[in-house]
Amino acid sequence: MGKVIEEKALERNYHGHHHHHHRHHHYSLEEKVSEFLQDIDFAESDACLNATDDGYGSDGNEPYDPLQHTLYWESQEALLQEILERYVLTGTKLRQEIYGIIEVARETGFCSCTKPSFDGCPNCLRKKVITLLCERGLKASLCVSRWKHTRKHPGGKHEYIEVIASTQGRKKQIVFVIELEFRGQFEIAKASDEYSKLVEQLPECYVGKADYLNAIVGVMCDATKRSMEEKKLHIGPWRKRSFMQMKWSNSSDRRSIDEPLNNFSC
Repeated sequence: MGKVIEEKALERNYHGHHHHHHRHHHYSLEEKVSEFLQDIDFAESDACLNATDDGYGSDGNEPYDPLQHTLYWESQEALLQEILERYVLTGTKLRQEIYGIIEVARETGFCSCTKPSFDGCPNCLRKKVITLLCERGLKASLCVSRWKHTRKHPGGKHEYIEVIASTQGRKKQIVFVIELEFRGQFEIAKASDEYSKLVEQLPECYVGKADYLNAIVGVMCDATKRSMEEKKLHIGPWRKRSFMQMKWSNSSDRRSIDEPLNNFSC
């Protein structure tokens, strides 16, 4: 279900915010976040996957400017906080129920590996969570995103959970993405203090709509590049926005927990 955001749309919203956030700060922030969440086309785009600059506007060779440094990180933090506030207010009851199920799963002996680790493995935890979600009457499935190796990024795959639930009094269904190791996706070595502060604000486990997830990914990937540039470190292709968004792409295979590994269905 995770949907890939078009790079041009991300570029317009994030970098437009960076250039203008210092004027009418509160109004600008509200305007930018609203525009971002309401007007972006979340359909998968070849332009996104093949973008050359990944939406980043710096080549890493610009002279250090203390004022711009401060303004940039304040802007990123304000934007991230606004997105997280909206994320928390959407589907609150369902999220709380799912969080409870995840905690129950963690407390059980969920790892069935031949040589289980002390705290279990992510694969077994995902399967246990899906089993418990289905027992609660929720439609849950394992999603596997796969992408091929290209000149711009290595190939790979990523697993996450998708839940479909019916809202009370409405015919419309709500679709949630569950990423059990969300915060860990953005942890990097030798991060700047400002970047580490952003990471600390992320939920350890993401449970919510794909559009908020993609919004957070956009903010964090931009901040990742800025942090690594400031530390004079090379940023690997697996840290770039287009690569990160493929982890929760809408081209994922889906299967129920009792289906064999080679039997995928969408």
